[in-house]
Amino acid sequence: MTYRDVYDSWKRDPESFWMAAAEGIDWVQPPSRALFDDRAPLYDWYRDAQVNACWNAVDRHVEAGHGDRLAIIHDSPVTHATKGITYRELRDRVASLAGALRAKGVEKGDRVIIYMPMIPEAVEAMLACARLGAIHSVVFGGFAAHELAVRIDDCTPRAIIAASCGIEPGRIVHYKPLLDAALAEARHKPDFCVIFQREQEVAHLTEGRDVAWHSFQYGVEPADCVPVAGDHPAYVLYTSGTTGQPKGVVRATAGHLVALNWTMRHIYDTGAGDVFWAASDVGWVVGHSYICYGPLIAGATTVIYEGKPVGTPDAGAFWRVIQNHKVRVLFTAPTALRAIKREDPEGRLIGDYNLRSLKALFLAGERADPDTILWAQRLLGVPVIDHWWQTETGWAIAANPLGIEALPVKIGSPSMPMPGYDVQVLDEGGHPVPPGTLGAIAIRLPLPPGTLPTLWQAEARFRKAYLDHFPGWYETGDAGYLDEDGYVYIMARTDDVINVAGHRLSTGAMEEVLASHPDVAECAVIGVADALKGQLPLGFLCLNRGSNRPHAEVVREAVGLVRDRIGPVAAFKLACVVDRLPKTRSGKILRATMVKIADGEDFRPPATIDDPAILDEIAVALKGLGFPVAHD
Repeated sequence: MTYRDVYDSWKRDPESFWMAAAEGIDWVQPPSRALFDDRAPLYDWYRDAQVNACWNAVDRHVEAGHGDRLAIIHDSPVTHATKGITYRELRDRVASLAGALRAKGVEKGDRVIIYMPMIPEAVEAMLACARLGAIHSVVFGGFAAHELAVRIDDCTPRAIIAASCGIEPGRIVHYKPLLDAALAEARHKPDFCVIFQREQEVAHLTEGRDVAWHSFQYGVEPADCVPVAGDHPAYVLYTSGTTGQPKGVVRATAGHLVALNWTMRHIYDTGAGDVFWAASDVGWVVGHSYICYGPLIAGATTVIYEGKPVGTPDAGAFWRVIQNHKVRVLFTAPTALRAIKREDPEGRLIGDYNLRSLKALFLAGERADPDTILWAQRLLGVPVIDHWWQTETGWAIAANPLGIEALPVKIGSPSMPMPGYDVQVLDEGGHPVPPGTLGAIAIRLPLPPGTLPTLWQAEARFRKAYLDHFPGWYETGDAGYLDEDGYVYIMARTDDVINVAGHRLSTGAMEEVLASHPDVAECAVIGVADALKGQLPLGFLCLNRGSNRPHAEVVREAVGLVRDRIGPVAAFKLACVVDRLPKTRSGKILRATMVKIADGEDFRPPATIDDPAILDEIAVALKGLGFPVAHD
């Protein structure tokens, strides 16, 4: 079947399509139907089913005779260690942990916060919660104490599972003191905390509250899988909100299982026994969908990587992992690829490794600039697939489904909508616009299985954030257009479409042009206030390592490129060279914060920022351009 056949079959009969997809899951009680729309515009999938996520990710493979297959490969260049865990070992470890949690009172529906680095125990903790029907909420390891406290108060966990420390190149991240500070600040107090002691730092345990990972499991009865209803929350994952109060995205169990199982085969062309590597973190949605659940549901081997794309030890780190573990599919963020490209622009290190196992590279998390895609295509010789999704959706809205057919690649587009997603571009009045017209990207309701049914204990906020602006639609918050062939183009967040003298312009389109300059490794464009034109674009350029050309010369050429390719209408005249861009820990550029600095507004570094000191460097660069900068 072709992509068009599959997509059209969904559109003709969504109910039959998603019931057929559900046949890939082991049910305790199968669903009587797929969609439950009695609460529209709130929807549920497979609500009357009974199922367990841990069974589908782990136990069923052991029961089918595949217990000796590798489930997890942990590759940790920061500790110089590698180990494998089979499906049978994973089942036994998860059942033991779940039994210990149950012995201390954790039951179906209880929340458990997980605050851990990239170690197998983080995934085991997620699966142990799923085994009991407990709802896990993973908080990115090393998050500041205040942010952890906010999440503790919002989801009120029965328990917290943490590690003594995380390990970054050249430093130890002290998790336990951060956890202690968060618990001192939080109004809600968990019944107990489980601490996994790492040999690099053994943490002090608070008597009466903290228990050690190994000792609290001693002598307990392993737990069996507990069936839950199809609409039972598998997890709550917090994503940043505009109010400063994080939004708890809820993932319902049954739809999550069906969607991820479908995507592993049809989008990523990955099945049982294949090695799949999502180079992300368990604290982000990619880590939930494609480090933990997706590959394991498919019976594949998942790679848990505790390292960086560069610096552990060099820009060849990713290629080493692919070679050593025979990775079939790599999924990473464009920012990781740009970091590698910046350190090794000619890709010389790629030649040191045997990458014959690699069949595809998938990119997501932010817009992938064409120059980086072309660089990777040329040097790796495999399909480089940009695809688009969100924390809220849990899986790809638009992609190139290699497991169905490889669609023609259009550089700059994440390809076509996946089944379940009726993607349209709307004007400010909520009306679809013609192909090629920039507007707000929206998805006709209902969203497919695996997407968020609501926000944690915040239904009114869910409606306001996603449903109210365009009734009958889910508002993605992204701006872009569809071309004549139906390919999706994501140009910016809606907030990043700037208005220059009445012209609505995409900062993303300007970034594409700037990234094509041979000396530019990475860039960002923001809109700054201008008394005459309303807004003007301002570019920040990071240059390739080894580039020794005068900055003024590069800036002049970059400005000329935008003028040539987008036109004088962009009014692009301001740009500066900086050493690095401010980003979240997941790699997203903090454009809104940069705008506040440039416009002289007060700002606070977001909790998700990777390194707050970068904002000082941005402020210095803006001062050099004559901007009145603010202070945090």
